[in-house]
Amino acid sequence: MKKVFKLEDLDCANCAAKMERAIAKIDGVTSATVSFMSQKLTIEADDAKFDSIMQEVVKTCKKVEPDCKIIL
Repeated sequence: MKKVFKLEDLDCANCAAKMERAIAKIDGVTSATVSFMSQKLTIEADDAKFDSIMQEVVKTCKKVEPDCKIIL
């Protein structure tokens, strides 16, 4: 399943790149793209585990950029 989420308060391109790399390492994630310019997260992941994967994605984003919010 591929979904796109809006991001709020993503402050720098470097943080976006760190988030992208960290999200891509989560088990079940096929691909992840974090765009600083458009403030969007595009994620492709296993349908059966999508909800639990998104919980991990939110935690991962908070570690990299505590102020950033994913609009689910």
